[in-house]
Amino acid sequence: MSIHRKKTYRLLDPVLLRTAFRQSFLKLHPGLMIKNPVMFTVEIGSAVMLIVVLYAIFTGDTTQGSTAYNLAVFLVLLLTLVFANFAEAIAEARGKAQADSLRKTRQDTPAKQLITQNGRREISLQSSSSLRLNDLFICEAGDIIPMDGEILEGIATIDESAITGESAPVIREAGGDKSSVTGGTKVLSDRIIVRVTTSPGESFLDKMIALVEGANRQKTPNEIALTILLASFTIVFIIVCVTLKPFADYAQTPITIAAYISLFVCLIPTTIGGLLSAIGIAGMDRALRANVIAKSGKAVETAGDIDTLLLDKTGTITIGNRKATSFYPADGIDERTFIQLAALSSLADETPEGKSILELAAQKGCSPRSQPGMEFIAFTAETRSSGVNLPDGRQIRKGAEDSIRSRVEKAGNIFPENLAGRVKSIAENGGTPLVVIMNNTMQGVIELQDIIKPGMQDRFHRLRKMGVKTVMVTGDNPLTAKYIAAKAGVDDFIAEATPADKMNYIRQEQGKGKLVAMMGDGTNDAPALAQADVGVAMNSGTQAAKEAGNMVDLDNDPTKLIEVVEIGKQLLITRGTLTTFSIANDVAKYFAIVPALFISSIPALQGLNIMKLESPETAILSAVIFNALIIPLLIPLALRGVPYKPIGAAALLRRNLLIYGLGGLVIPFLGIKLIDLFIGLFI
Repeated sequence: MSIHRKKTYRLLDPVLLRTAFRQSFLKLHPGLMIKNPVMFTVEIGSAVMLIVVLYAIFTGDTTQGSTAYNLAVFLVLLLTLVFANFAEAIAEARGKAQADSLRKTRQDTPAKQLITQNGRREISLQSSSSLRLNDLFICEAGDIIPMDGEILEGIATIDESAITGESAPVIREAGGDKSSVTGGTKVLSDRIIVRVTTSPGESFLDKMIALVEGANRQKTPNEIALTILLASFTIVFIIVCVTLKPFADYAQTPITIAAYISLFVCLIPTTIGGLLSAIGIAGMDRALRANVIAKSGKAVETAGDIDTLLLDKTGTITIGNRKATSFYPADGIDERTFIQLAALSSLADETPEGKSILELAAQKGCSPRSQPGMEFIAFTAETRSSGVNLPDGRQIRKGAEDSIRSRVEKAGNIFPENLAGRVKSIAENGGTPLVVIMNNTMQGVIELQDIIKPGMQDRFHRLRKMGVKTVMVTGDNPLTAKYIAAKAGVDDFIAEATPADKMNYIRQEQGKGKLVAMMGDGTNDAPALAQADVGVAMNSGTQAAKEAGNMVDLDNDPTKLIEVVEIGKQLLITRGTLTTFSIANDVAKYFAIVPALFISSIPALQGLNIMKLESPETAILSAVIFNALIIPLLIPLALRGVPYKPIGAAALLRRNLLIYGLGGLVIPFLGIKLIDLFIGLFI
């Protein structure tokens, strides 16, 4: 799947503008933006101005300036908030709650409930949510197991990849320690009768939901640093504005409430405060063009600072289905003859493994076809083998080593030591051996391997150079996990990992002050995806995983994080440059308003009146209008982003100070002067 987007942000799209402005106005009430200290103070200032205007209207008191002038200041402040909310309103396309798909899996799965009436068993089709403790249900090949339970009768092959993330099917049977089954897994063969062993709210999926909902994402260091910076500037300018009162009294210059609020709003860093959401949108948009759907700009930005990356093995590092990679004939068996037998045994095998055997045989020039009189033997959990009976009386079987060995030895034949060694070697190298026999005599071994996605080592090397530690997480045994980790080129691995193990590892890393990213595709990955600072789910993964993560990779490429990291770094650079511009803006606006306020009573300030503004009233209104307009004017830059170049922190700082620092000083002088000239035409 691929997304092609034009390099335009469609800010002038009428539908987009109408929707964004409507949402911007809906967000205007005190306290809603309290998480943004800068914009919260603007909200408070707007509320105070509204009170001043209403007081003047009802009492006729004009000691705080004309009602029309105060109303104009209030409307401009309101417009500032609208523009500040504008970008955030565009970004508000929130997905469903992280646990919604898990609940849907639990509730919408059909269940064949087994009911005993008048001594007879009858099947009643129910929803899984209606099952209760000790109820019985039946599952056959192709059915999704509706609830956690214990097998009372039968044996079956179960695909647990949706829960465990591991593609290899497992055998579950009545009695012993392999009788338990998990809701959400799929029956591949045979038929079982299961008794429900959990009460509503206590199943595996319910525990998953609890883990997902209990996960909290930590703030990024850059986010904390910027919040502290904005709050510090706000406090500083509060002190500046407060100290103006005694200075104004000494100079016998009255300062109106409108002047105080305007000065304060212009001096605090409202520009960067209003553009934070726009910068987040930029990350989401650029991530989308890289075929990554990001649910928030914060997630993309955080990716620029991650220290550790956890990757689920199956479906993430590996393709997800084991494939045949080699044929090993027994001594005395011609290789082509063995390949022919292996292919014949797989003609009716519809599993990915069976199809891969036929594909590999075809590559080696062997493509047998089904013929009349062939009797195909389907795989069952009991025999753990499948095959074909040929018209000439030959019986060909392929299956698990222990099952085939038992069959060979019962027939009085020998399981050759060299093939036993080959079976052990394949298993030690992370593969799955399938043994082929004909008439209960050994013919050879087929090797199945997890196929690692192309280019993994090179891409993991790039991540390593970026300072990102890669950790493979899998439910496989340590031997297999070690082999796959070495072959893929990851830095570390966690074997036999449970969902809780993944979350605990992430929490340990976060406890050390590290930012952690998690990539996965299974339902079992959902809690870890929710806990991680950056959770990237594969598009080929389960719905639960995609809902739990804050990003979805449409290309199913586990190393797509390289592009996301670069986008995150561009976000950080963009925010830094706009912060520099914003602070420079505030300095320029200070020299626009303060001299205008006191120039009549302190003629010595005439030298600071660089812009020669019309009057104190027009100076204040011009600065406030410029402060409101600069936010939407900078939104395109925030969306497009400042180009990322790995030129070093010192060089970036010099460039930011030269371009955006100097520009932030010059542009306000020009803009405020032009607005003042325009306002002067009407006063």
